[in-house]
Amino acid sequence: MRRNFTALVLLCALFGPAMVFGQTKMNDGQIATVLLPNRSPLVTFRILFNTGAAFDPPGKEGLASLTAAMIAKGGTRTRSYEEIVEAMYPLATSFDWQVDKEMTVFYGTTHLDNLERYYALIREMLLDPGFREEDFKRLKADAINFLKVNLRQSNDEELGKEHLYNVIYADHPYGHHNMGRVSALEKLSLDDVRDFYRRNYTQANLVIGLAGGYPPDFVSKMASDFAKLPPGERTTVRFATPKLEPGTHIEIIRRPTRSTAISIGFPIAVKRGDPDWPALALVASYFGQHRSSNSYLYQRIRELRGLNYGDYAYIEYFPRGMFQFTPDPNLARQQQIFQIWIRPVEPQNAHFTLRLALYEFDKLLRDGLTRESFEATREFLSKYVNILMQTQDAQLGYALDSRYYRIPDFATYMREQLARLTLEDVNRAIRRHLRTDALRIVIVTEDADSLREAIINNRPSPITYTSPKPREILEEDKVVEKYPIDVKPENVRVVPVERVFE
Repeated sequence: MRRNFTALVLLCALFGPAMVFGQTKMNDGQIATVLLPNRSPLVTFRILFNTGAAFDPPGKEGLASLTAAMIAKGGTRTRSYEEIVEAMYPLATSFDWQVDKEMTVFYGTTHLDNLERYYALIREMLLDPGFREEDFKRLKADAINFLKVNLRQSNDEELGKEHLYNVIYADHPYGHHNMGRVSALEKLSLDDVRDFYRRNYTQANLVIGLAGGYPPDFVSKMASDFAKLPPGERTTVRFATPKLEPGTHIEIIRRPTRSTAISIGFPIAVKRGDPDWPALALVASYFGQHRSSNSYLYQRIRELRGLNYGDYAYIEYFPRGMFQFTPDPNLARQQQIFQIWIRPVEPQNAHFTLRLALYEFDKLLRDGLTRESFEATREFLSKYVNILMQTQDAQLGYALDSRYYRIPDFATYMREQLARLTLEDVNRAIRRHLRTDALRIVIVTEDADSLREAIINNRPSPITYTSPKPREILEEDKVVEKYPIDVKPENVRVVPVERVFE
């Protein structure tokens, strides 16, 4: 059934890194480290703090993200941001940031010849931020514009996916976009940022990730420098699984757009490291591997019917999927959802395509995988791990995630788990964890009212094609066009785009 990939050789095969979890003892405590020493002339940093958007105080959603932005995209006490950019330019490098629910990571790579100059800059950014008013105003405006313009007005696909999380995690610490809420961002002050930095950027929350050919004494030097941070206490919050009201709930975002984007999902009580995670990872790959033309949904919706661009499924958070082929590391979470993502559909085909996705999902739950599909997908995933970890930066990111999930290095974990997985394990995991009794669906489209009316009345949605289709597809379409979507009218809401992320 699938997949021929050109062999990609990992950097670890070239340089032989050994992942080392450790701690460097300081006077006031210990600083955690994840180290991948090797013979590469490049040195990669991933400096991670165990804090994020889930720790935004109520009413101050966006504070974690804005604090990280002030560190990575603001100045230090002695340098403006423009001076930092100018200093990094001849080094041909940068220093970036990413905030998720429970992790904030700062990352960059430099050549060994430039290590001291690069490290001096990023050390100053992290340990001695300037927190200037002009940087605060600029970055707060950037965050607000990202939500109002980038997501609301420019990106139907990411808009739908991100709002789905907000729907599922309503009234939960995960229940807002990582960048925050518009109304909360508008009220944040520079003192809020200073306070969040002081409380969360501590030795106890810090994990120093380092990979490459750095000098033997460099780790102790970093640990000594970062001992400037307050000792703090490690965050140990356990987030409850969201309890969803039974039944299907649909939110249709009304937005001027020429296409329709559909996101379907529900929480799963499985995360990386849990016994059933490898089985569900295989299911998601079979059903909707990201950017794969061989996955089941892609074949049924795009290849056979030509209805849209892509049809994917996920068991872990995968932001920015329309821009990249592989997920970013350091998005580790206690809670995950199973999600189906139907990329843009022509509006007149939206009702049919939604029905088709649900029809195929029901078949998956009823029939499971065949022996052939199981074997082909397992073989693919055993090789796909190389694609995920083909750079030193990715290897370090996955090593940090392995520390969070308390598993071996990701490549070893995946290969060992897949090798012992059976078809019965996979189909049992489908029955145990995948469900249709509490679906949440988000649709982004312009004619939201007409679509709502068609859904709640279960109107037939016949499909027409511009090219001939096989008889078996046309016969199946007759079933799909009347396939019931079991939803109460009061559970189908139209939401103006202006209210999303507000």
